[in-house]
Amino acid sequence: MDFLEGIDAGWLWMIGGVLLLIAEIIAPGVFLVWIGIAEPWKQAPQLDTKQAEVVPLDVTDERSVRDLAGVIGGKVDILINTAEFHRAHGIADRGSETARAEMEVNYLGLLRLAQAFGPAMRARAAEGTVPATAWVNLLSVYALSALPSHGTFSASKAAAFALAQNLRAEMRQAGIRVVNVFPGPIDDEWNQLVPPPKLGAPALANAIVRALRDGVEDIYPGDVAQDIVARFRESQKTLERELWDQ
Repeated sequence: MDFLEGIDAGWLWMIGGVLLLIAEIIAPGVFLVWIGIAEPWKQAPQLDTKQAEVVPLDVTDERSVRDLAGVIGGKVDILINTAEFHRAHGIADRGSETARAEMEVNYLGLLRLAQAFGPAMRARAAEGTVPATAWVNLLSVYALSALPSHGTFSASKAAAFALAQNLRAEMRQAGIRVVNVFPGPIDDEWNQLVPPPKLGAPALANAIVRALRDGVEDIYPGDVAQDIVARFRESQKTLERELWDQ
């Protein structure tokens, strides 16, 4: 936790999603964590209230994002976007409601955050006194090659990946690093039926902290993600066909 412990005068902010991740990533040296949650009844466990404050944030609502950015945007050193909508839904399934909801959160949610918080974070970084400034996006290894049984989710994460690359280009001039996280299945409520191995919150949090500390921009935490990215680099077409049967 050396990297985060060095931010003794700054701020870390996380958007709810994988709530257990929040408890794992808070370090003693972090002054305050804002946790943006669209559903206030979802409280993150094991949090020190002296370090963590829950604030209302709905990434599907432009006004909600803009209002919060107006209050705290200029105080954020690190933004970790874990907002996610995930259902097991293939493109052959009838209706577009699930696909629309996934795009609203996973892609358009990131766009709204970038438009609202990006300018404020760039201005803060320009002050020259900020100890560290970074933006972290929780994506999915299936943004690289789609998992057909989760086809609409894969598509939304692929769109978010493309947007995150553009965000990296815009933030680069201000010295803000954009870290993209490509995990395999996370051990959460939407992956209960997925067989192991699955990535737990502690492992995911540790991977993010290491990336921030070591200056790594793209990480693939977990055995599944490591296996898929290795096969992706070897042969994208072979991996695509192999995922058809999963």
